[in-house]
Amino acid sequence: MIAILRDIRQRLLRKRGWQRKRYGFAGGIHPPINKTRSLREQILIAPVPKQLVLPLSQHIGKPSLPLVQPGERVFKGQLIAAADGLLSAQLHAPSSGLISAIELRPVPHASGLSGWCIILDCDGKDEWIKNQKLKNKSYTELSADNLIRQIFEAGISGLGGAGYPTERKISGSAQARIHTLIINAAECEPYISADEALMRERAGEIKTGIEILQHILQPQQCLIGIEDSKPEAIEQMLLATAGSAIELVVIPTKYPSGGEKQLIRILTGQEVPIGKLPADIGILCQNIGTVYAIYRAIICAEPLISRITTVTGAALDRPRNVETLLGTPAADLLALCGGSNSSISRLIVGGPLMGFGASDTAIPVIKTTNCLLAPCGEELPPAPPAEDCIHCGLCVEVCPVGLLPQQLNFYSQNGNHEQTRKHNLFDCIECGACAWVCPSHIPLVQVYRAEKSLIREQEASRVRADYWRSRFEFRQLRIVDLAAERETRKAERLQARRSSNIAAEAAVRIEPVRKTAEQLKAEIQAAVARAKAKKKVDQAWRSNAGSNSEEPS
Repeated sequence: MIAILRDIRQRLLRKRGWQRKRYGFAGGIHPPINKTRSLREQILIAPVPKQLVLPLSQHIGKPSLPLVQPGERVFKGQLIAAADGLLSAQLHAPSSGLISAIELRPVPHASGLSGWCIILDCDGKDEWIKNQKLKNKSYTELSADNLIRQIFEAGISGLGGAGYPTERKISGSAQARIHTLIINAAECEPYISADEALMRERAGEIKTGIEILQHILQPQQCLIGIEDSKPEAIEQMLLATAGSAIELVVIPTKYPSGGEKQLIRILTGQEVPIGKLPADIGILCQNIGTVYAIYRAIICAEPLISRITTVTGAALDRPRNVETLLGTPAADLLALCGGSNSSISRLIVGGPLMGFGASDTAIPVIKTTNCLLAPCGEELPPAPPAEDCIHCGLCVEVCPVGLLPQQLNFYSQNGNHEQTRKHNLFDCIECGACAWVCPSHIPLVQVYRAEKSLIREQEASRVRADYWRSRFEFRQLRIVDLAAERETRKAERLQARRSSNIAAEAAVRIEPVRKTAEQLKAEIQAAVARAKAKKKVDQAWRSNAGSNSEEPS
């Protein structure tokens, strides 16, 4: 009887999830689903490893700036690297211990290159730093700016794989006046089940995280898109959101329905224009894992220091979902799930369609690591050598973005970057559907990634060249200005010298005249003096003559 009632309840709940009208998207594939093995048991909390390797770049944008030095002791939750620029994120210590080094280490990246990492030797105490939690104040009493600031300080970036800083995404969307908030719970990759496990076990916390986003953005509607292949997760989310303003929408299972633009199309029927963002049409998408991280940051005052990662594959004895600290080496998680060095010959970070191969199991778990896949040879055999394109057109049929993959491949192989741009290469979401159906086994996704990297490098080189050209031109103008200034000063000095010379020459020429005038003046004065003296003598004689009546003999 209980089983019958449970079945009735599940049917009613699923019916409620199918009430909303859904739209389709072009293309897509239906690969076999292999999520069951990792969902047999509940989420396992991984132990604290002996050493954590924390890359400074765990997000899109510039790497974080280290705030610690080797030899410094840190506590769990302490800020150890600060965001550097708009598209950067804070980084916190996942556990307490000693910073042993800041050096280059292998990191999970498609390029296979090393990156700068902070090495933390854990002391096993897992001692938290003193933090300020919310006391007697609900998040509803806080302003949107305050909440966005807390999300930034928690170092949250998208956990779905893109790694876009959440604070920037939310703040930009808040300014764009979002009318629809979409929570991406599709998780369409065939092996990844981290979000599904999270919804099964922590639906209430997810609901609170969604309500925090609703409080920040004030959208007109909030939709959760989830594939119909997740019945238990659907049931838990429907129960958690019952009576709220959150609407759960069950969508058909089809890859890649979890793509941002594809999910928007399915739920709303709207298309995001080429070169635009969902916020430009009033829509914001957030991943289930990101929403849960927002809940932990706002309600529990915990930064993003851990995540749930699917550890699966036929090479493992006990595949499951693991809640692990960031920086935990992949080898530790593989061993925790029953893998051994002899059984693991291949490691894929992410799913088989959008993931990339890793040559070293020492790579750490970072914020965007949603899956570690260790398949055996029979499960996912290596791809055979690529052959020439036969122009069958299957890649065009399955492309969910409506691109021409064979044309992009042709232009990429020939280095025609201008044509790849004209054919909208950067609209490719790298879902791998085209490579999945290609009968010639052409690694199309790898070709597109390489082409994008070349174009980005060319663009960066052009920007650098423009920068240095402007610096050179400024220097040349400065040299001309300095030369003109020198010539002006030289002319002024010459003019001053000429003026002083003219004055000197005039003085030399005037000197004889001046001397002659002075002599003439002196002679005139002497003559006047003599005349005055003679006059006085004459006057004296006349006076004497008058008194004697005789003229002198």
